[in-house]
Amino acid sequence: MTKTITIDTLDNDGQFPAYVAQPEGAPKAAIIVIQEIFGINAGIRRKADTLAEAGYLAIAPELFWRFAPGVELDPDVPNEMQQALELMGKFDQDAGIRDIEATIRTARTMLPHGGKVGAVGYCLGGRLAFMTAARTDVDASVGYYGVGIDGLLGEKHAIANPVLLHVPEEDHFVDKDAQKRMHEGLDDHPKVTLYDYPGEDHGFATEFGQRRSDASAKLADDRTAAFFAEHLG
Repeated sequence: MTKTITIDTLDNDGQFPAYVAQPEGAPKAAIIVIQEIFGINAGIRRKADTLAEAGYLAIAPELFWRFAPGVELDPDVPNEMQQALELMGKFDQDAGIRDIEATIRTARTMLPHGGKVGAVGYCLGGRLAFMTAARTDVDASVGYYGVGIDGLLGEKHAIANPVLLHVPEEDHFVDKDAQKRMHEGLDDHPKVTLYDYPGEDHGFATEFGQRRSDASAKLADDRTAAFFAEHLG
């Protein structure tokens, strides 16, 4: 079952919507699905639906609500891709993390006592998943093709719970030098695992559209499923 809920911000200065996909029966844990720069579009909703089918409560908060409420964009349409990049320039990432934290807190109230909450993000969401791991009490985080993580390595000391990062080697937003810095900074971190995907570009695990690379997407998603099964129960 799916629905939309409203979540209060941490400082109670506003409310934002979130797409919720509920499993049949009691959820084994909750997972926050963190959007790309395209809003809560069909692909992100499908990610949440798939997690619900696997037994998780999935919640995708709308992070662009302050300046582009309800936006849904298609990366395969050039003018919509350009619009998404412009929206990214308006986005306050620190405020986004606070909204994700508010979503985590809401998720905990929707679970049995002691239920765990994870996060998974894509593109912008991949970066935010790393920031969420460093700045909140989330129990496990997964980031797909996060951009600029090499610039966030100063926060790695704050990561207390497991993190999994999927890194396409031909990501045109994350060059080889940035990937090298990620490995140098994180390979010895006891809580962080990186998987590289040779020949793959940014967006390879999208649900729909031209960017998807099916074999690598399935491999990455299988690794994510195993990771959450291990760390969320």
